[in-house]
Order: sequence, then C-alpha cells, then structure tokens
Amino acid sequence: MKTVALITSAAVAAMMTVPAMAEDHQVQMLNKDSEGRPMQFEPAFLKIAPGDTVTFVPTDKGHNSESVIIPEEAEAWKGKISQEITVTFDEEGFYAYKCLPHVAMGMVGLIQVGDDPEPLDDAAVQKLPGKAKTRMAELIAEADAKTTE
Repeated sequence: MKTVALITSAAVAAMMTVPAMAEDHQVQMLNKDSEGRPMQFEPAFLKIAPGDTVTFVPTDKGHNSESVIIPEEAEAWKGKISQEITVTFDEEGFYAYKCLPHVAMGMVGLIQVGDDPEPLDDAAVQKLPGKAKTRMAELIAEADAKTTE
C-alpha cells in the first residue's frame, strides 16, 4: 500500500512541475488575403503567450518574415525568401515584422506576447514606408481593441 501511495505521490508531483505546453501558431505569407488585400500576412495580428512559437509559412512564393520593432531583450529574426521560419517568442511585448520585398505595399504584421505589453515605439512605427505605416496603425488599433475586451 505504501508503494502505491509513493508512486501516486511521485506521479502527481511530476505532473505539477511540467510547464504548460507552448502552442505553435501559423501565419500564412500571401499574395492576397481572405479579404482580397494584396501582399498580406494572415493572420496579420496574433496574441500569444510567452514561450509560444509562430511558423511563417510561404503559402505563396516570394515572401519572407523579418522583425522590425521588437522588445529590447528579444531576439531578432530574418527569414529567407520563400522559406518557412519558426520563431519562439519568450519575451513579453509587441513584435512588428515585415516582408522585405513587399513592405512598401503594406505587408507587415504584429504579434502581442503576453497580456499587458509595453506599447510599440511610435517613432519606429513612423519610420515605416507609407502603406506599411498605415497597415501597422490598423494592427495596433486591433491590438488595443482586443486588450480592452
């Protein structure tokens, strides 16, 4: 009986120390999104937990994903054209990213890691080219709306 109790106690203790499983999210790199907008990431805005990963999938060829504005302690990334890349997001904050060949056409995205991140550096957002700046403003508004829900 003591053996069963000991094994049960050990199993319960082991389960309590296992961290929650990180999720993998997928972002498609597209010539046209489901709303008909050209050169887009879909979804363009994600809210994820620290430790989650995002896989950027080149559904349509000729795209990449690379970081533009990230938290100070975070690690930058730069995917190759037409190549899948998986990025792990450990630091809380906002991560703005772009498709290098199509950033001028507004192909940018935003990832919110955690529930209460610091706002994006507005000066850095203002340096994005025209359509990218406009699209990023839309994504920031979407993030703000989801934070207040």
